[in-house]
Amino acid sequence: MPTANIEHEIRSFLVNNFLFGRADALRDNESLLGNVVDSTGTIELVMFLQDRFGITVEDEEMTIPENFSSVKNLTAFVEKKLTSQQ
Repeated sequence: MPTANIEHEIRSFLVNNFLFGRADALRDNESLLGNVVDSTGTIELVMFLQDRFGITVEDEEMTIPENFSSVKNLTAFVEKKLTSQQ
């Protein structure tokens, strides 16, 4: 799956589920944790990633702040997981 498609899917999910459709409130390099997604939202986000992209997010991967720190980093994380499954 192309990077642009992964990013679009993640961005759409975040905007629709956490920002009430306000796409302008989501910045590429802005920290997601605490600003867009809270602790409960992190679980919802992980469930979305696993369902949508068919990946498994391990518990220890959730504790690495860089994986979920921004849209760009989250996209790179999903891309890495998809590549490792091939």
